[in-house]
Amino acid sequence: MIADCITLHHLRMPLVSPFETSFGRTDARDCILIEVKAEGLTGWGECVADREPGYSWETVGTAWHILPDFLIPEILGKDVQGAHDFQRRVTHVRGHQMAKAGLEMALWDLQGQAEGKPLRGLLEGARDCVEVGVSVGLQESPAGLVATVESYLAQGYRRVKLKIKPGRDVGDVRAARSAFPDLRLQVDANSAYTLETADALFPLDDLNLLLIEQPLAEDDLWDHAQLQKQFCTPLCLDESITSPRHARQAIEMGACRVVNIKQGRVGGISQALAIHDLCQARGVPVWCGGMLETGVGRAANLALASLPNFSLPGDISATERYYREDITNEIFSLNEDSTIDVPDSPGLGVTINHWALEQVTLEKRSFRETG
Repeated sequence: MIADCITLHHLRMPLVSPFETSFGRTDARDCILIEVKAEGLTGWGECVADREPGYSWETVGTAWHILPDFLIPEILGKDVQGAHDFQRRVTHVRGHQMAKAGLEMALWDLQGQAEGKPLRGLLEGARDCVEVGVSVGLQESPAGLVATVESYLAQGYRRVKLKIKPGRDVGDVRAARSAFPDLRLQVDANSAYTLETADALFPLDDLNLLLIEQPLAEDDLWDHAQLQKQFCTPLCLDESITSPRHARQAIEMGACRVVNIKQGRVGGISQALAIHDLCQARGVPVWCGGMLETGVGRAANLALASLPNFSLPGDISATERYYREDITNEIFSLNEDSTIDVPDSPGLGVTINHWALEQVTLEKRSFRETG
């Protein structure tokens, strides 16, 4: 398929409520929406890089540079035969996984539309709805945390992830566990600890958690392997897994017993699929993490999470959890059984609300084939 026009939309999306993690607090989320026109079709992708380098060194600014200067020239006006051909064409660009993933997502959308298949079908997903949970940011107090968790349980969520950081860890989690003894509960440190300070987390082993996510440095495997030996609770890696190779190394090293797969973090849906297959072959469960995506990225996450080894609820959540008005016409709602339906229309299965898109667009750049 030959792309003749690619447009980048820099968005800033106000959140329903502030979201605070160990690396900061945000009231609005930036991202880049990527529009690819090819042979009469329009595909959409979402680059999940944010405006600040908290979760990752990649930002909207780095992607705004890498996409037009290095990635778009590799596909504009050229006959690209799907995601794997795209990955081959951009292998010389080191890193910049989020930028690559956003562009690759648009190619998957185009392929699905051209073949009349939903993304779930292209990926050979096994479910038409996927189990989801909700991620709860740091609150002002343990009592406030309990109240917030209770409000999400009332909405129908059956799995909750709590953000933690030094000084806001065991006490908060104990309060939640005491209030909700049977809740499927997990925690996420977003790299807030070192091997020397992580002993503060040992009491979490007694709180019946599903997992402890990314306690140590964002690029670490070795120290996580040493820490996992000291925990009965599975450690889960997120930031440290940026490729199928890193996933293989982490599993072989014993650095984790669960993997959080984010297609944006690992360079695209094709790379996420490779990690899923690797983990499935090694008996390692996976789940789909979230990056506060718009409906575009959320649709891709739902299709990905329909694969069989996504055996733990993902951080996908309903649209209303994040945005009062999304940029897609389709709104994702929570079902009574804490699941969300996977789109079944061709491609990503979503359409753009262009009026809403214009309201949150800060800047737009278009690139056209002139040959």
